Amino acid sequence: MGATDEGRGAVRARRSVLYMPGANERALEKARALPADGLILDLEDAVAPDAKEAARERVAAAVASGAYGRREVTIRVNGPGTPWFADDLRAAAQAGPDAVVVPKVESAQTVREVERRLEEAGAPDHTAIWAMVETPRAMLDARAVAGASERLTVLVMGTNDLAKELHAAHVPGRAPLLTGLSLALLAAREAGKAILDGVFNDVRDLAGFEAECVQGQRFGFDGKTLIHPSQIEPCNRVFAPAEAEVARARKIIDAFEAAGREGRGVVTVDGRMVENLHVEEARRVLALAAAVAGAQE
Repeated sequence: MGATDEGRGAVRARRSVLYMPGANERALEKARALPADGLILDLEDAVAPDAKEAARERVAAAVASGAYGRREVTIRVNGPGTPWFADDLRAAAQAGPDAVVVPKVESAQTVREVERRLEEAGAPDHTAIWAMVETPRAMLDARAVAGASERLTVLVMGTNDLAKELHAAHVPGRAPLLTGLSLALLAAREAGKAILDGVFNDVRDLAGFEAECVQGQRFGFDGKTLIHPSQIEPCNRVFAPAEAEVARARKIIDAFEAAGREGRGVVTVDGRMVENLHVEEARRVLALAAAVAGAQE
């Protein structure tokens, strides 16, 4: 739980990040009122080849409009090696979203190439890179990808593509994917980057979706990517700190600070010893709770 861009010193709520088709003007307008923490305005899978250019212009205009409030607004470009990649990056750089989401990232070299192109096209400093990791090679090289650039702030799991590449079944509990999920999560945490869990495909199965959110939250993911607005509420609820967790975090910090003032070396809360690592975790919980509250204003 939580989303910290440690390299940039910022804490943002990224509980729910919703894909929106870039070719659908009505969907882009609807997204302005949805309570998702973030949006991915999609130029890749959601857009047919003959609609790519028009979608690019529509998405760039939507981002530049500033109509999405505090939501984190990103653009998913078409992947490296496609005919649209260079033009997508150039348009995204000029629109200045919060981030550019790059699919099929498999190496540090790709991240650095994206960074170079964005800077050459005049991307503002606030436009980050989100790297989608969705292949076996990406899982095995996730450490290099995560550490490739300060501009890269988020890894995004592409679980559908990963399952396809593995010839794996989509099953409750996601046992075939757990190794890949763990490798990417380890890489993100070592590099101080946020990481988002992949999508859940059956929009009618809200119980199954919530169970997968709980699994991702327990693993340590910062949030989840979504394909339908009906998934936002349960996702926001699961990935937000519970009231009891926030209360305990405050109690831990208060006890630790009181012990410091009184010169006591041993701190206990509810009969349990409190160490620096517990205090750091408590501060992270409170920072995330504050970010969530700000996103809801």
